[in-house]
Amino acid sequence: MSNEIKLTEHFMLSEFTHSATAERLHIDNTPMPEYVSNLRNLCAEILEPLRRQFGPIRINSGYRCVRLNEAVGGIGNSCHLRGEAADIYIPDEETGRRYYLFLVAHTNFDQLLFEYNRRGAMWIHVSCKQELALNRHQAFPNFPVRKGGKP
Repeated sequence: MSNEIKLTEHFMLSEFTHSATAERLHIDNTPMPEYVSNLRNLCAEILEPLRRQFGPIRINSGYRCVRLNEAVGGIGNSCHLRGEAADIYIPDEETGRRYYLFLVAHTNFDQLLFEYNRRGAMWIHVSCKQELALNRHQAFPNFPVRKGGKP
């Protein structure tokens, strides 16, 4: 299967399968057709509305095969394994908050998490189930604490 498959108007499969870790470890991160279908759904329901509102967005992590998920320390039941999740790069906290609040208000997501690490990297994890009625709308802002103790 080619990674140059267009999932939706603005997203290509390669954006969700590319991984420096997979390249380094020679892991084939090619999804099965049903997972490609899940990625199309994720793009249509979540990522296209975000892009229409804010312009181009960058995917840090999308689909992960089992071996890649283990290599990056992902949880065993990760939605990334089924093509139902993406981690969206955010350049700064303000942009991340705007993305997060837009997604909460305007999309049918399963889980939405504002995440960051000690090195200062920030991203939004979002997942969406193919059967939209099963989406739980679990939102965990986890915004960094600002000076003065307020998120």
